[in-house]
Amino acid sequence: MRAPLNIKEIRVPNAYDVVVIGAGTGGYVAAIRASQLGLKVAVVEKQQSLGGTCLIWGCIPTKALLEHAHALKVIQAATDWGVMLPYGQPALDMSRVHARKAKVVAGLTKGIEFLFKKNKIDWIKGTARLAGQGRVDVSEGDARTLQAKEIIVATGSAPRSVPGVEVDRKRIVTSDEAIHLPEVPKSLVILGSGAVGVEFASIYRRFGSEVTLIELLARLVPLEDEAISAELEKSFKKQGIKVLTGTKVTKAASGASSVDLEARTPDGKTVKLSADILLVATGRGPVTAGLGAEELGIRLENGYIRVDSMYGTSVPQISAIGDVIAMERPGHPQLAHVSSAEGILVAERIAGKDVQPLNYDHVPSCTYCDPEIGSVGLTEAEARKRGYDARVGSFPYGVLGRAKMAGETEGFVKIVADRKYDEVLGVHLIGPRSTELVAEAVLALRLECTVEELIGTIHAHPTFAEAVGEAAHATHGAAIHL
Repeated sequence: MRAPLNIKEIRVPNAYDVVVIGAGTGGYVAAIRASQLGLKVAVVEKQQSLGGTCLIWGCIPTKALLEHAHALKVIQAATDWGVMLPYGQPALDMSRVHARKAKVVAGLTKGIEFLFKKNKIDWIKGTARLAGQGRVDVSEGDARTLQAKEIIVATGSAPRSVPGVEVDRKRIVTSDEAIHLPEVPKSLVILGSGAVGVEFASIYRRFGSEVTLIELLARLVPLEDEAISAELEKSFKKQGIKVLTGTKVTKAASGASSVDLEARTPDGKTVKLSADILLVATGRGPVTAGLGAEELGIRLENGYIRVDSMYGTSVPQISAIGDVIAMERPGHPQLAHVSSAEGILVAERIAGKDVQPLNYDHVPSCTYCDPEIGSVGLTEAEARKRGYDARVGSFPYGVLGRAKMAGETEGFVKIVADRKYDEVLGVHLIGPRSTELVAEAVLALRLECTVEELIGTIHAHPTFAEAVGEAAHATHGAAIHL
């Protein structure tokens, strides 16, 4: 007698429960979670590798370069550690640097391919376009039309420039090209001091470039707490990075051997600069061109897809996540871990699970410049603007035994708290291991932790994490080691 037919095993070609457009940190995570929940999933991705901007052009390759810069920093100080270099000072071989970076990237992208196979996710190679009524047309590759009950748009973002500066990808470049420079430029001007700008400033200054960092606003990393900005500028100047804040580049011309720039300083004067390379790091714009979103009636705002708190668009059964979206709350963070969290939430919502909106006040921000920055929650200024009676406490890394042993003594931990209820509102770190230590702060905010509870949390000695506990003591005016 023939066994009953298992309906779940029937695979109708090109028909899916969920089609995800884009295989970045939002898209591939959404696909994996949806598959885990029993849904039939396909991902449309035109690149030759999975992982999107983060793995191929952004987070991973830049941080790989930063690790090389850190290694070079340690080696350059080898004699201070009693390590002798018999052949003199170390030299940088950029071909080997790029080869190792590529190996790291390839290993991670292959890992995602393995996860797709493990979770039975179909990777459709090509360019996707929304075609209406649950259809996605795929071209320029494995051409076909996909039918989906739900569609998730996760097309991400791409570097953008500013008026008066035309990117030629040779001497005027974006981060996409900066991670592949075959040689260390003698001089480098960076336009923009967000995470991308200050990370590349750290990389190429350590590699030996003369670096000038230009920021339109009044301070570096303008989204961070003001104390963090001031500390970073002090450190950059100490490292020999020239900093021009409140300065607007009005013209940039690329020549055969250099880039010539004109900029207007805060006092209204025009200054002229010249460099081998100009890196434009002025932010990223949404990738929606050719997607067919507007034709389908999806609401756009300056090219971004407008979504609700559950990431639904104005068209039923189409959701969007990651860098490509705009929400009611302004300033949606363009961060890989945010995209992933949004992807999981949407996948679970589609599968019928009970989900709650993300709290963006609890999203950590990590900047991997030297010194590192990690932050979560409200800055001191934001807390006061929201009406809190804020009190703050800070503690310098340099007092710690572990910091002295490691030779990494720059920076501090700052806690912002509500005086009335003692609740921790924000934690801001600059200095060694800050991008790792911020995880404790994220959990503290997630659990609505008080400063008193942080004080009562025993931090191991000797560690960098002691600075968090000491900063909590300082917030109550009772720092032990100050």
